[in-house]
Amino acid sequence: MTTFASMQILEANYLTSSPTFDKCPEPDRAEVAFIGRSNVGKSSLINMLCNNSKLAKTSVNPGKTQLINHFEIKYSIDQRSKKRRQEYFVDLPGYGFAKVSQRDRRRWEQMIENYIRKRENLVNLFVLVDSRHSPQKIDLDFINKLGLWQTPFSIVFTKADKNKPRATEKNVNLFLEGLQKTWEKPPVFFVSSALTQEGKQDILNYVAQLVYP
Repeated sequence: MTTFASMQILEANYLTSSPTFDKCPEPDRAEVAFIGRSNVGKSSLINMLCNNSKLAKTSVNPGKTQLINHFEIKYSIDQRSKKRRQEYFVDLPGYGFAKVSQRDRRRWEQMIENYIRKRENLVNLFVLVDSRHSPQKIDLDFINKLGLWQTPFSIVFTKADKNKPRATEKNVNLFLEGLQKTWEKPPVFFVSSALTQEGKQDILNYVAQLVYP
């Protein structure tokens, strides 16, 4: 693993949306996915990372993302390299308070679980947590479930610009303390803002470490 790798995204394009994991594109390249409660800022984070404000559709209405959305990412590792590499970014449906029927909710849950547990080229799942709030049970429960599934993941605390810095730090620390009840050590985490681009390069560089041999 190259600890000093620096990812520069050169191009990002929407590829396809899939209703189930077995309809996803061929697993022929590395893939990272993004998930969190509805309206946590998944699409905004992806757009920020990819330098394209119109790449992933954003909405003020929870539950907008209902399929497994794949984006093809072309990038280079550090500015000296001109070699273009490719991988997938994946925007997963949010979990939580979206106003959908119980039938749709169960379908989404099964779709998400199948993707996370069976997608063989998934190298990391970014779990997005809203930094404006104190720890939410639904987020803690989901992360504990990832432990049972042995899924590689990291946490992105979003919307840091909506808080005073001390409030963000307090909520992050409270969340990590909540995880200490079930985890021996805290996961890798980032604090981000799609508005100020805080955390952008740190997240990209972490992805580079995961996908660059």
